[in-house]
Amino acid sequence: MLLEFRVGNYRSIRDEQVLNLVASGDKELASTHLAPTGLKAAPHALRSVVVYGPNASGKSSLLRALDYMRAVVAESATVIQPGQTYNVPPFKLDAATAQQPTEFEVTFLLAGVRHQYAFSMTPQRIISESLLVYRSSKPTQLFSRQHVEGDGYDYEFSTYLTGPRKLWQDSTRPNALFLSMAAQLNSEQLSPVFNWIVRNITFLPAGATVLPEFTTALLESEQGRASIRDFLSAADISIADVQAVPRKGMHAQWVMSASGLQASQEEREFMMPVFEHSTPRGSAKFELHDESEGTQRLYGLIAPVLDCLRDGRVLVVDELDGSLHTLLVRRLVTMFQTPELNPNGAQLIFSTHDTSLLDHTLFRRDQIWFTEKDGDQATRLYPLTDFSPRKQEAWERGYLAGRYGAVPFFSDWPVPAKAGVH
Repeated sequence: MLLEFRVGNYRSIRDEQVLNLVASGDKELASTHLAPTGLKAAPHALRSVVVYGPNASGKSSLLRALDYMRAVVAESATVIQPGQTYNVPPFKLDAATAQQPTEFEVTFLLAGVRHQYAFSMTPQRIISESLLVYRSSKPTQLFSRQHVEGDGYDYEFSTYLTGPRKLWQDSTRPNALFLSMAAQLNSEQLSPVFNWIVRNITFLPAGATVLPEFTTALLESEQGRASIRDFLSAADISIADVQAVPRKGMHAQWVMSASGLQASQEEREFMMPVFEHSTPRGSAKFELHDESEGTQRLYGLIAPVLDCLRDGRVLVVDELDGSLHTLLVRRLVTMFQTPELNPNGAQLIFSTHDTSLLDHTLFRRDQIWFTEKDGDQATRLYPLTDFSPRKQEAWERGYLAGRYGAVPFFSDWPVPAKAGVH
């Protein structure tokens, strides 16, 4: 369960920004919208968070940062080669920060224990790295690492970290994370931390076609097929049935890695979903490309949504409302906020421009966040609770009126010169 994410000096984010998923003490909608943590200091976490802001305000930068952090952890010890540099973009509109490290920190619940993992990096190397574990009110620092000069590092280890620590240290390259290398070398204590970060965060970027293969794979079992059929039926898509048939063709995809955006393409046999539409006058079957853009996007979302709900993972979606009706977006959010459908504490973090979702029945005040840029064009992230809105305040009206900031401001349209006038 994700409790907090911090990022600094990444893309449009200059100063450290904090996305906090620890619930406030507000009792509103607590039974549905909050998940218990078992922690005395933070008894509940939010099941969903929404981020608003004008175009180019930094919403995507925030969500990409979470996925970029995951990618570095996943690949630094295996994919990244010695001497290879990272494609990590700092805030470039400030001469000072353009040369400074990018910083990430994630706090999460693993096996009922709060963990806090952080690292900073430049394109050439990891600058610092640390892991805190809160088995009591006082944290234990399992390890820390700090770059000193050249390829040198100062390491500190807790006696609670067992295993061949010297081997892990000597095996960790300047451009690799100690956590990733120790997990690669089968550390019993650090592998679960590595696995949580790598496997528990699923990111779907804005505008990208969600690969349908994961949903189609569910069609191979009758249970999975029934889940997809029920999902589409609940969405009122008028699809009576769906099945998978084999096809041959070229498969291409874009993958975000620690070294940047990579493309791959190959010819292979794959399963193609075929949808049956029925009416009183007859029925017909259509392949996925014949369906509407909204249906294609919804179909691609089914597997990530169901997987996250089943396993209690974090689903991060940039512009969830893209090609989806507002009522369908509400339904997806509600799935995460229904304890019967989400018994394992899965969380949804998404950005949107759909202001109709600013509804007291859908969100609590602490679930709503905003991004805007300051005079230096640096992103600022802040919650609705900063404004202490009344419980029944009309959030949508207040937001569109600029009460909470994070809205575009327009200048007057230029008046065109009249023809023949000089």
